Amino acid sequence: MPNIKSAKKRVKVIKTKTLKNQRCVSAIKTYIKKFEAAVESGDLEAAKAALNFANKKLDQAASKKALEANMVSRKKSQLAKKLNKMGA
Repeated sequence: MPNIKSAKKRVKVIKTKTLKNQRCVSAIKTYIKKFEAAVESGDLEAAKAALNFANKKLDQAASKKALEANMVSRKKSQLAKKLNKMGA
């Protein structure tokens, strides 16, 4: 447990940032699952819409440093590959 005032503040700030990042990552996982569900059902239009939305949210997370940029790029590529296998 920190005794110095600045160290106490850092603990508090890190806690709030961690919660914010966790919410962001959790939401992105939900969008990716919606995309994968659309791919499984075979609905091409819904899959395209879900992919665009997931890509937008992934880019936002990367810009806010909630996720690493390389991981976001890799994930976007994987999702696009799934859509292309579907026959888009």
